[in-house]
Amino acid sequence: MPTTLIILGVAVVLVVLWVMSTQRRLVVLDENINNAMSQIGVQLSSRFDALTALLDLTKGYAKHESETLIETIKSRRSVITAKSTPNEVLRQEGIIAEALGRIAMVAEQYPELKANETYAETMDAVNTYENLVRNSRLIYNDSVTKLNREIRMFPVLLIAGMLGFRQRDYLQEQEGKTVMPSMK
Repeated sequence: MPTTLIILGVAVVLVVLWVMSTQRRLVVLDENINNAMSQIGVQLSSRFDALTALLDLTKGYAKHESETLIETIKSRRSVITAKSTPNEVLRQEGIIAEALGRIAMVAEQYPELKANETYAETMDAVNTYENLVRNSRLIYNDSVTKLNREIRMFPVLLIAGMLGFRQRDYLQEQEGKTVMPSMK
């Protein structure tokens, strides 16, 4: 009887240690996803700032269009945080894409704006932040893949849900999304 109790006790300790180890591994994977989403938020915020500077430059050429766009962006902009969803990121990127399209139309109507050095530098900054967002998306999706794979594999799938972990959604690339051409 004592040998059975010892074996049972060792088995319970091993299971508890395995659950603790698995929970820690899942927490690390989850935190990597949250960090990647936060990085996307930082890059989108910087891109919005560059976009606002670009809109300020267009004021002299299309005052009403610029002011309308600035107000639209301010009213529809939200902050992307670690707990944001991929759909919220897509919505924010859609706002940026819409504004960039309208800025491109203004720039086509006013060649002197398009030739402005500050405009070109600001457009390059917008594109740089877009590339940073793209890299952050790759990191996010890679982190999601690792967590989702871990959660779906036996024996982790037996306890992942009980520990509060769920599969996460990937960030999809927007249809028809392109980086604005460099002005240099």
